[in-house]
Order: sequence, then structure tokens, then C-alpha cells
Amino acid sequence: IHIGIAILGLIGALVLFLLMDFARGFIPQEDIPDAVMKLISVFLTSIPVLIAVISVLRLVGGIGLLSQQMWARYVIIIVAIIGLWKVPIGTLLGVYSLWVLMQSETMKLFEKK
Repeated sequence: IHIGIAILGLIGALVLFLLMDFARGFIPQEDIPDAVMKLISVFLTSIPVLIAVISVLRLVGGIGLLSQQMWARYVIIIVAIIGLWKVPIGTLLGVYSLWVLMQSETMKLFEKK
């Protein structure tokens, strides 16, 4: 599930970046001071970058979970906690991920043999 959501997140970040870059062209730059334009540019760029970073973490963690790597369990727990605020899908996925990854049976799967 995490790999699929990560791929969708990366696609969404790319689309959002392109849309915000397109929208930036409609801002009348001659009426706005340079400092404010730089702030707007940073804001419009930071949102898709943040989505992409979290999606890459989710993708790497999901791939690591498939090979039962202990570090991947921690990555997905962190990403699940971050995703809890995204109601309803992020909340459902976050709660389910936390519930599954905190089970004692799951922890045994990730122990070194």
C-alpha cells in the first residue's frame, strides 16, 4: 500500500509543482516587491517538495518492508505518524500501519535471525 501511495504522491507533487509554476506566471510582478515575490516563489516550491520528500520516504520504506528490513519499519512508523493529519485516507493508512507495525508478531518478522 505504501509503495502505491508513494507513487501517487510523487505524481501529485510533480503535477502540483507544474500547476504552481504555471500559476506563478499570472501574478503581476511589477506591482509586488522583489522580497515578496521571492517569498511567494519559496512557498509555491516548498509544498510540492515536501510532498515529494515524504513520498520518497514512503517509497523507500515500503520497498524496505518487502525485504523485512528493520530500518524500514521505523521509516514507515515515522511516515505514518506524519500522515495521520491527512483525513481520511492518511489517517486510515497511518492508524492501520501503526497498528500492524506495533504488533509483537510483526516485530518478530523484522528481528535479525
